[in-house]
Amino acid sequence: MSVARQSLALSQLGSIAEKLRGTGHGAQAQRGALFAFGIRIASAALAYLSQILLARWIGAFEFGIFAYVWVFVLLLGGLSTIGLNTSVLRFLPEYREAGKWPLFRGFVLGSRLISVAVATLVLAVGAVTTVALHGTIEDYYLVPLVLVFFCLPGYALVDVQDGISRAESWIDLALIPPYIQRPLLLLVFLAGAMWAGFEANAVTALGAALASTYVTAVTQFIMLNKRIDERAGSGRREYDVPLWFAVSVPILLMHGFYQLMQHVDILILNTFVTPQDIAVYYAAIKTTSLVAFVHFAVTAAFSSRFAEYFSAGRHGDLSAHMRQAVQWCFWPSLAASFAILAMGIPLLWLFGPEFTAGYPIMFVFALGLIVRASLGPAETLLTVLGQQKICAVVMSIALAANVVLNFALIPRFGPLGAAYATLGAIILESLFLYCIIRQRLGLHAFVFGAPELRPGPGSDAEGGAG
Repeated sequence: MSVARQSLALSQLGSIAEKLRGTGHGAQAQRGALFAFGIRIASAALAYLSQILLARWIGAFEFGIFAYVWVFVLLLGGLSTIGLNTSVLRFLPEYREAGKWPLFRGFVLGSRLISVAVATLVLAVGAVTTVALHGTIEDYYLVPLVLVFFCLPGYALVDVQDGISRAESWIDLALIPPYIQRPLLLLVFLAGAMWAGFEANAVTALGAALASTYVTAVTQFIMLNKRIDERAGSGRREYDVPLWFAVSVPILLMHGFYQLMQHVDILILNTFVTPQDIAVYYAAIKTTSLVAFVHFAVTAAFSSRFAEYFSAGRHGDLSAHMRQAVQWCFWPSLAASFAILAMGIPLLWLFGPEFTAGYPIMFVFALGLIVRASLGPAETLLTVLGQQKICAVVMSIALAANVVLNFALIPRFGPLGAAYATLGAIILESLFLYCIIRQRLGLHAFVFGAPELRPGPGSDAEGGAG
């Protein structure tokens, strides 16, 4: 490297370091992004290690059972929060900035109580239905499904507490419990169970997952209460439940459509292939999904400022903030995709020699992640700015396309067809989101554009931001 290039590189590094040392909101968000990025790297490595060990310890067939039934936790656990885990990013910053501490305290308590109550209801209905359908469900799925339903209240509690923590920019409390503590405890409990003589199968693994979920939920609950008391103090609580539901239910629909689009491929695959085929597909998408930690980290760090800037009329700050978020999301995602694909076969081999058959799936799935990263945290931007209804419509269209494509492509291409279907749905969703953000907010959210914001036509719900 020439002296001139070395000087330029050092100058750029110095500029970045200077920005990160700043005290403004932009510097704080960037520090938050780096911290979230670091946690997400560690969590991705730990989650990936846990999947590898699970596959090695219980075998491909049992791992396929575990992967299939765990999809129900991801779907139903997130839906049990009825959108409060995301609407919190709008309400808590608004209440804090306006000094409405009774509503602030009310939302913190109410969102958790509602989420756990709904998850408990889903648990009861799901467990009873599973037992009632005994005989129509494969025997090897019966007990794992019941255990999965018992995970739901703890999983929902962690999910909504994650949202509360992100709304208050407590990135450590938002990310460490679900993404570091929970998978680490899963490994510890599973290793302990196997050492104690329990059979190495999906049932034992799900028992360990159940224990790790509730230990994580309780410890996060205690730590969050301490920080909330320090910030909001004690006092009376107020509950604006009608408004919370008016905003959260469309988010619930959007989140439900999004989660279904993320996992409908595995649900449909179960109709056509064996648990071992599902295991190979699952390993391939989980390996590629290591790229997604970039998108998640950027969203966690930047999302709390969207509603604050928009409700204060600081449109220029919002424009610059979104520009930073998109850049921070796309370029690291692109670099990570190349790195993951370059190491794809050795990474899949870690699960077992038979898992390397999933390598072509990784290329298709990586392209979808790059497309999604090109818009940055687009869904979160629209949601916290009151555009949750139109987001739900977009997700429903993308989900419908995904289902149709899966049924059309899986019989012909097998698991690779499921990857093609997911890619097609992501491209369609991204096109719609880009057009909506540009039309409603005047924001050019694509990575290669120059964002400009003009006042939009308003939010979807009464009392929306702006």
